[in-house]
Amino acid sequence: MCSRYFLDADGNIIAYTFRVPLTDRVKRRFNIAPTQQAPVVRQGESGREVALLRWGLVPPWAKDLKVGASMINARSEGIEAKPSFRAAVKSRRCVVPATGFFEWQGEPGRKQPFAITVPGHELLAFAGLWERWQPPQGGAVETFTIVTTEANESIARIHDRMPVILPPEAVDTWLAAPPDEARAVLKPYAGDLVLRPVGTFVGNVNNDGPECLADAPAAPRQQSLL
Repeated sequence: MCSRYFLDADGNIIAYTFRVPLTDRVKRRFNIAPTQQAPVVRQGESGREVALLRWGLVPPWAKDLKVGASMINARSEGIEAKPSFRAAVKSRRCVVPATGFFEWQGEPGRKQPFAITVPGHELLAFAGLWERWQPPQGGAVETFTIVTTEANESIARIHDRMPVILPPEAVDTWLAAPPDEARAVLKPYAGDLVLRPVGTFVGNVNNDGPECLADAPAAPRQQSLL
């Protein structure tokens, strides 16, 4: 599962990395949470574009926007057959720019958050899907989900799932190839990952500053009983 991630990069880096027009709408984010707006890269009518979408996919047939809260992730296994995602797999695939993501380990109330990054990569590409939902009244709402896969060896120490991290050469395939070819890139990341303990500040979805990436405080040293 991926329920929180961060994007410590501005529009310039996103434009250069994904070959999209420069936009000043993209800001650095340190704690992106479900139902919030975040940038995605997708195929537009005149080429690739950056769009700000709501995190939590809402299928066109949904009766309520609240459905998106339970669809922040899409399991890659059998994704083409799932009613909520199969139409998007065919024609509404996207890339979710990120610098890394958060995962928690431990018992409820005492969970340790980790910031997870790829060494040497300032910007990552998560595989995503997007949809456009039209409410009975008002304008259409565009939403997205992050595709997940089985955890690789690094992540398996703390969780059994992880977002699909696309290597650079797979981005074009995911965005524009036929569905059968695109699904082939949905697999655990094969490279190295860094898991760094961070403070509990990130646990509050209202916190979205650099402090979310601050190192976890060192455990207090026990005094000798001698």
